[in-house]
Amino acid sequence: MASRATPSRSGPSGSSSGSSSSSSSSVSRTRVGKYELGTTLGEGTFAKVKFARNVVNGENVAIKINTILKGNKSSSHNVHVMASKTKIYFVLEFVTGGELFDKIASKGRLKEDGARNYFHQLINAVDYCHSRGVYHRDLKPENLLLDANGTLKVSDFGLSALPQQVREDGLLHTTCKTPNYVAPEVINNKGYDGAKADLWSCGVILFVLMAGYLPFEDSNLASLYKKIFKAEFTCPHWFSASAKKLIKRILDPNPATRITFAEVIENEWFNKGYKAPKYENANVSLDDVDAIFDESGESQNLVVERREEGLRTPVTMNAFELISTSKGLNLGSLFEKQMGLVKRKTQFTSKCPANEIVTKIEAAAAPMGFDVKKNNYKVKLVGEKSGRKGQLAVTAEVFQVAPSLYMVEMRKSGGDTLEFHKFYKNLTTGLKDIVWKTIDEEKEEGTQGGAVVAS
Repeated sequence: MASRATPSRSGPSGSSSGSSSSSSSSVSRTRVGKYELGTTLGEGTFAKVKFARNVVNGENVAIKINTILKGNKSSSHNVHVMASKTKIYFVLEFVTGGELFDKIASKGRLKEDGARNYFHQLINAVDYCHSRGVYHRDLKPENLLLDANGTLKVSDFGLSALPQQVREDGLLHTTCKTPNYVAPEVINNKGYDGAKADLWSCGVILFVLMAGYLPFEDSNLASLYKKIFKAEFTCPHWFSASAKKLIKRILDPNPATRITFAEVIENEWFNKGYKAPKYENANVSLDDVDAIFDESGESQNLVVERREEGLRTPVTMNAFELISTSKGLNLGSLFEKQMGLVKRKTQFTSKCPANEIVTKIEAAAAPMGFDVKKNNYKVKLVGEKSGRKGQLAVTAEVFQVAPSLYMVEMRKSGGDTLEFHKFYKNLTTGLKDIVWKTIDEEKEEGTQGGAVVAS
């Protein structure tokens, strides 16, 4: 399992080894313990994930930084945990293969054997969480990551429930999750079994993998819930009979008769090519986290953030950063135009000065109804109107990758992903003059397009 950290939200911190420096610029870096923090991979209301580099052994990791709310202590099963007086740092595996969602979006539905392979891994991972008393409660393809070998990783445990959240009736009572993947008993808000609700979401994911679309979909939320309550869906004709039977048993609106994880693992369709997992026991120390709640506040276990301020110039992106920003660690896609794949983050390159890039972004976003806040070469854009999931918030940051070449990273930091797609499409109209075009693209496309990479 892993936190949400993919190269589609990446930009590792650099060490002195392999960096491309400039005599006219100075880089500001923050170090926490033995980890040097890099650029932000993703962020939410109470936490953000940053790329980091272990300065001792050079290992690339992702670090999730949570702001501490006193009295809200929780446990963790992550690789390494650190804490300062105001933050908890979870050191996690850095996953380089992107989201399973991206795979479906770009290539369409998977063949049955391919979908089964991912479903094997999903069931194993979620069942393992349940064995430790953790219920995810927000399972969807966007929260399933792939490493460089195509191994599935479950991420985004921000809505997960721990054993202490189970009430006296043995059920959970918090309504959460993404509507299209939510189990009917969760919507009812009368209490639900976390394992059964997670399994329902797994069933929806399996359907999406094999069909390429959702089993329950409606623009009207009330109508959508009605379909979920009655389990109104139809399997496509290309599903095998045994796959249809299993999905219908998982998407049973009655949790009492719904198939269990143990029964899924014994299912004939599931068992084809299945290999039982082998788990490793992680050795995790929470001494520094426990120290936060030590009333004396004088524990020696707390880490300290150390920051060296440089000149007010764009952060120089070294070779490690540049490579890891590209999906699958393939640099080629950074400089080849890819259409129709703008997700929650996108990048483009420009030969214009950094100040001009920031000015252009501000000029293009303001007429679209966005409040613009600038901090050196980082721009925060917040929509004035509330959308499907609140106000759309976009962060743009300029990085220097060569003396006369800059990369601009734009990522959604709040709001709806589809609204981000629309925003980005409109914004690029005002940015076409600063997007770098190669000579070949100039000849081939005239005045349209540019070197845009989507992730």
